[in-house]
Amino acid sequence: PAFRRFQREFLLGYLPALAADWLQGPLLFQLLQSRGFLRSQIAALYSCGFASNVAFGLVSGVFVDRLGRKKSCVLSSGLCSVSCLLQLSQDFLALAAGRVLAGLGTSLLFSAFESWYIHEHLERHDFPAEWIPDTFSRVALWNSGLAVAAGLVAELVAEGLALGPVAPFLVAVPFLALSGIFAGKNWDENYGKSRPCGKACGEGLRGLVSDPWALLLGLVQALVESILLIFAFLWTPVLEPHGIPLGIAFSGFTAASAVGSALFRRGITGRLQLQPL
Repeated sequence: PAFRRFQREFLLGYLPALAADWLQGPLLFQLLQSRGFLRSQIAALYSCGFASNVAFGLVSGVFVDRLGRKKSCVLSSGLCSVSCLLQLSQDFLALAAGRVLAGLGTSLLFSAFESWYIHEHLERHDFPAEWIPDTFSRVALWNSGLAVAAGLVAELVAEGLALGPVAPFLVAVPFLALSGIFAGKNWDENYGKSRPCGKACGEGLRGLVSDPWALLLGLVQALVESILLIFAFLWTPVLEPHGIPLGIAFSGFTAASAVGSALFRRGITGRLQLQPL
């Protein structure tokens, strides 16, 4: 029972932030296009977000350990909230700043929350390490459902609130506020080892060089992610001329992704006993 209470407390802080992140995906291209920007300018705005995510990702682990993981979770919610509000602007530089903040906030979203949970699970509560996958399997299940629902909600609010494609970004702000306030009030702070940034990056680089399989895995993952990012930019201009509701299409993509994950799990644990390479 104590573990379930702790698990529920984590999910109540983490899931609203994930929901807000998914809400920002379906209509971003349409929003920037409605501001009158050329496709090359939209590509530059997308690149601002991707570049800030990559650049900060190199040091996010050290940053989170030093600042404090709870503070980093709250900071993630704050950065993403400001990013969403900047989408109201018509100014290119303001929108670029919004994409940079979104990249920073997203980098923290996918590092600080999980780091906080693992430390609390093992160090403060002394729960068995074997229980950690149960929590993250629940996160994965909820995250799939939130992704599918986000497309539907984005389409609904964009049409129903008469605000157009900026509406999902405004709807995301209360979810981010809920996540930040809940974590700030109910979670304990914890810290990681204080390490120089250069030393931490050097250790990671040496680990890649010394392990060819890790290097190969990273290369394959990078290629897959690059394809997905190109797809994230192209799918809207391809589908929009045909009158396909973008939020519904987004929900279809995320539902297909969830089905693929489920088939993979079934393939490696069921009768087929497939072995991932």
